Amino acid sequence: MLSSLLLFTKHHVNDAFTFVTGKTFFFRLGMVPVLYVTDPELVREINLCRSLDLGKPAYLQKDRGPLLGKGLITTNCAVWTHQRKTIAPNLYVDKVKVMLPLVIESAKALVKSWESMVESEGGVADIRVDEYVRNFTGTTAEAMIQILMEGAKHGELGPSTPEQFVVDNCKDLYLAAFEVTGISAIWGLMLLASHPEWQERARAEVLEVFGSNALDSRILGKMKVLKMVVQEVLRLYPGVAFVSREALQDVKLGKLVVPKGVNIWIWLLELQQDPKLWGPDADKFNPGRFANGVSGACKNSQAYIPFGVGARICPGQSLAIWEMRVMFAVILANFSLSLSPNYHHIPNFGLLLEPKYGVNLLVGKI
Repeated sequence: MLSSLLLFTKHHVNDAFTFVTGKTFFFRLGMVPVLYVTDPELVREINLCRSLDLGKPAYLQKDRGPLLGKGLITTNCAVWTHQRKTIAPNLYVDKVKVMLPLVIESAKALVKSWESMVESEGGVADIRVDEYVRNFTGTTAEAMIQILMEGAKHGELGPSTPEQFVVDNCKDLYLAAFEVTGISAIWGLMLLASHPEWQERARAEVLEVFGSNALDSRILGKMKVLKMVVQEVLRLYPGVAFVSREALQDVKLGKLVVPKGVNIWIWLLELQQDPKLWGPDADKFNPGRFANGVSGACKNSQAYIPFGVGARICPGQSLAIWEMRVMFAVILANFSLSLSPNYHHIPNFGLLLEPKYGVNLLVGKI
């Protein structure tokens, strides 16, 4: 709890600070001061903070600038505000629902490609699913590029030129809308393949609700088991394992004052798999824990933040969730999944949390 934390004592940015008790503690990474956070009450304070003084760390542009550019993921203050106002409205739920036909057609294309492979292999094919899933999520990324180009003509760009705005945010789009969603969906297929009881429950629901109906947002909204599956996938394997912030000025979070220059790191895998918050099966795949929503799944809903926290929460979360629901629904309606003997479970954390050697599944037509 915040009341049990020791407050930072600030002299100047490069001085040491008092130790913070429990799982929230202070350390230095080279010359970078870092506050490591897994206390859900402190996460709540970060979530409530709307100050532009709590931004993204400088190293994202300094060390990873060529990869990430100066788009929505890395910029701060007025520049970030201008970009957010241009991009975020195009990712609201009503706009995402307009994109659903494109997402569904992309899922159907995936099914056709797998059907031909299954047929040629005599009924069951050993498929490395990574490339197919990335192609699926890449379809909506292409649609978003057009939105960025329109936004560059009519949006609030701040100091960016229209060309730089498009280039920088295409880099972010590739990472957030293409890679992050794709990786979470790949992990999701692995989890369904390795938990046949949940695969069957989700398939039964899909076939009952979907049936001969055309898939749309209304039909998807009725699939409660599928919703729980997606929530559990994102709990165990969020594509982005770290949430990072930097105090651009002194920032007060509840009773804690974070001095200018201090980075804040939230390690999602610890927070979202803490047995004290999620129960003794915290490391197990159990979508049923979400039967009564996030508040019923854990002791503190702040322990579930797969899309980040606060003002910088991912604006594309609705798109990501709908994409995963569509892909799982269409695949489960057509195929049975099991783990291939060629699959090796080695999660690898680089920039993102991804399977080191990909995910191979045995795919059969139902």
